[in-house]
Amino acid sequence: MRTTVGIIGGGPAGLLLARLLHRAGIDCVVLEARTREYVEARQRAGMLEQGTVDALREAGAAERLTAEGLVHQGIELRFDRERHHIDFPALTGGRTVTIYAQTEIVKDLVALQLADGPPLLFEAEALAVEEPESATPAVRFVHEGREHTLTCDWIAGCDGFHGIARDAFPAGAGRSYAHEYPYSWLGIMAEVAPSGDELIYARGDRGFALHSMRSPSVSRLYLQVPNGTAPDAWPDERIWDELAARFAIDGDWTLERGPITAKSVTSMRSYVHEPMRHGRLLLAGDAAHIVPPTGAKGLNLAVSDVRVLARALIELHRTGNARLLDRYSELCLQRVWQATRFSDDMTRMLHAQPDGGAFDHRMQLARLRRITASRHAAAELAVNYSGLPLPS
Repeated sequence: MRTTVGIIGGGPAGLLLARLLHRAGIDCVVLEARTREYVEARQRAGMLEQGTVDALREAGAAERLTAEGLVHQGIELRFDRERHHIDFPALTGGRTVTIYAQTEIVKDLVALQLADGPPLLFEAEALAVEEPESATPAVRFVHEGREHTLTCDWIAGCDGFHGIARDAFPAGAGRSYAHEYPYSWLGIMAEVAPSGDELIYARGDRGFALHSMRSPSVSRLYLQVPNGTAPDAWPDERIWDELAARFAIDGDWTLERGPITAKSVTSMRSYVHEPMRHGRLLLAGDAAHIVPPTGAKGLNLAVSDVRVLARALIELHRTGNARLLDRYSELCLQRVWQATRFSDDMTRMLHAQPDGGAFDHRMQLARLRRITASRHAAAELAVNYSGLPLPS
């Protein structure tokens, strides 16, 4: 097989890249190791920055997003039994965020790809990236029980943290930076209407809690728990009682309860791999970086990578100029490190520290008080949360 851009990974990053390239007349092939059913059911993020919404519209993949997405004007911070609204449009010049589940984005992009896009092969497991330094790198993969080779001009590694693309960097060609946090998130999906119109970030002595949503009838909620926690260690009633305690305020507000349909525990970590390019192999999304979910940056960073990469490949295709491709890693990493910093700041500010003392507690409150008392500090949070501009 032969194509211009071989894309490893059929998640939102790989599918969006394929869509943007296809609309620009650049041929590509997407290889996804899992089944279509698995990919379309994989639960991930649901908060979209303004730039992510814009990218999906640019790709012609925003019809359902426009009809069903929940536009949010800000977030709510809770601490000391108080509630504080952070007004994004007022602080950012009109920017908002949108709730639309990653599973739905994937469904939309898969449907478009299968209807009129370039080849998308499910159950096509990439085994190795070969000769990424050459002018004709290749991906060796297995599909329908047979081994194949996809020869490319460029390879985009969009295959996630546990994929094979990053491993194709030879020893000494890259460096990684990592941090593991001393707590995890217990997440639940519940068949109950959200208890508020926006996301609620709650910091308290009992630990962090987040109230989110997937639709007007489905709530997504999280609790800070110790690392190593098993989901089954938390019966449903205990989860609801703990959530109610952590969200409690001095005022009229009630946490709505309903049937819990899913539970999972997510570890918290930061990871960045530099550079994001080796020869003609380019990494995007979780293949290159992971952030704790507190800042809602994972999916949005993947989309910003893809937007930069698509722009660079399109410029090369149309003009023969490789200027943007040569700067791909540099441009992406500027935004990656700022998003990593923001996610780390939010995580440290809102989570109870297992080994922290009274000083740590007071410092967290001081940071929260500054955000809620200072327009400048609130604007910094709002600008970072709603999405920094693409570097140029």
